Amino acid sequence: MALRDPNFGNVDAFTQEDLIAGDFPRHTDTVIIAAGETLTMGAVLGEVTADNTFKLSLSAAIDGSEAPIAILQNDVDASGGALKAAVWFTGCFNEDALVFGTGHDKSTAKPGLRSRSIFLKPVVGA
Repeated sequence: MALRDPNFGNVDAFTQEDLIAGDFPRHTDTVIIAAGETLTMGAVLGEVTADNTFKLSLSAAIDGSEAPIAILQNDVDASGGALKAAVWFTGCFNEDALVFGTGHDKSTAKPGLRSRSIFLKPVVGA
């Protein structure tokens, strides 16, 4: 099912440009995505303390990944094993284009991300 934007019609998929919501400097780095993860661009990630891999941040996790700290730049399929992926560690992002894990949403993740210089804001159509 395509997304529906009342101002612009059907939107089949987000692009990186859809994620960006301001001109705050974006810091990009490469991380290791944990084996078994299949993630969509814009996923809000946490870091597993034991092995420093990254996965979708779930609020109930107890391995360190419960704290959101990064935004995934592209779709990633690590179902066959851990792999490298690009993430943003700072920037200003469209809160409605992000993918949150269970127990997180834009309002609960915003304060913790803000302390890491990741800012979430709504994007209003022209």
